[in-house]
Amino acid sequence: MAKRGSFGSRFGTVAAVGGSVIGLGNIWRFPYVAGENGGAAFILIYLATSFLISIPIMLSEFSIGRSTRRNPMRAFNKLAPGSKWKLVGYMGILTAFVILSFYCVIAGWAFEFLKESVFNQFNGRSADQIRDSFNGFVASGWKPVIWTFLFTVASAGIVLSGVEKGIERYTKILMPMLFVLLLGMAVNSLTLDGAQAGIEFLLKPDFSKITGTTVLQALGQSFFSMSLGMGAMITYGSYLRKNENMPRVGAMVAFSDITVAILSGLAIFPAVFSFGISPTSGPELVFLTLPNVFAQMTGGYIISVVFFFLLFVAAITSSISLLEVIVLYMTEELRLSRKRAIFYTASAITVTGSLCALSMMPGSKLSVAGMNLFDLCDQLSSNVLMPLGGLLIVLFTGWVFSPVKFRNEFTSNLQYGVKIFPLIRFLIKFVIPVVIAILFLNRIGLL
Repeated sequence: MAKRGSFGSRFGTVAAVGGSVIGLGNIWRFPYVAGENGGAAFILIYLATSFLISIPIMLSEFSIGRSTRRNPMRAFNKLAPGSKWKLVGYMGILTAFVILSFYCVIAGWAFEFLKESVFNQFNGRSADQIRDSFNGFVASGWKPVIWTFLFTVASAGIVLSGVEKGIERYTKILMPMLFVLLLGMAVNSLTLDGAQAGIEFLLKPDFSKITGTTVLQALGQSFFSMSLGMGAMITYGSYLRKNENMPRVGAMVAFSDITVAILSGLAIFPAVFSFGISPTSGPELVFLTLPNVFAQMTGGYIISVVFFFLLFVAAITSSISLLEVIVLYMTEELRLSRKRAIFYTASAITVTGSLCALSMMPGSKLSVAGMNLFDLCDQLSSNVLMPLGGLLIVLFTGWVFSPVKFRNEFTSNLQYGVKIFPLIRFLIKFVIPVVIAILFLNRIGLL
């Protein structure tokens, strides 16, 4: 088995972990979920759930990973030998695989739209023409499959170089680039006529919009955005240096995640309002609504290219973390070389991703219980595997993981975060399991 890697610096750590949590969930999913749930009111709930729920879960996963320096399955097996808790690790690896199967398809769409932006193919098209073009692209079957394959190869190429020379090295370049480009887009949107309405929608809360559904949507978005319950944070936690200030890393990553989500809103909603388009356009907002906005906007060509390049960067920094979850398991448990593990994993994801893409073709028989494979992977991961994985992780941390070991890992042997540890442990032990259980029961239709 090859020598185990680790992150070489705090900036590299934050960039790598931040790259994992900052993905399509921030730039593709957050704007339309916020739009459907009242804008600013939703964001306030999102901030509260991120700090009170998601960050403690992230720190739980970090602690499990760093204390064992193993893949998710081996981590649980080491901390609770002879028990069935290792099944939680297996579930995290499965979750990463299921997510990648449909995530690479969406990333492939970003590839396609980046290409269309570069060749200025949105110019002069009406909203209906853009919709027809996208539907034709999805219905072709082979085009999404090609882009899925190319995206998977690009992700595998980064992971192949290892932890420090691959994942850390590339995310140290890509993450600052993402922030700069997104900030530039936000500044540009704020200068548009009528942008004030978009700013108010995003930043002026209407508390009448807050319902139980809003809270659950905000929690679900925070959970999805921060890559929780899927083995990624345990895997990256296993690469944290022993003297690293883990609470600070968690806070910096969460701050980056929230900042990108809000910047995405500032980049998108002022433009949407300026051109009289509904902010509740749903999942279509990025791939159908925005190209129409860019086509009408002064400087729209450059902005369109920048935006879809941003989408690609966000997608690949998250996909490499999920790929690493599976690769680490295969190198440590199956004793495969890193190159062979990546080849097998990327090949399998190319196959399942291609099937997900083909399942969206009109008349496709690639479905289960009336749901195409793409939607099945999306629903299975978001509604079942991630919340259930997160619930089991906090139950393990709160009730099985040795309190002394957890404290020592969390505080780096009493160096950092000693004062906040009792609060974090109380939340993990008593509050968060109840909240996630409610989310899980709601997601599966029992509440």
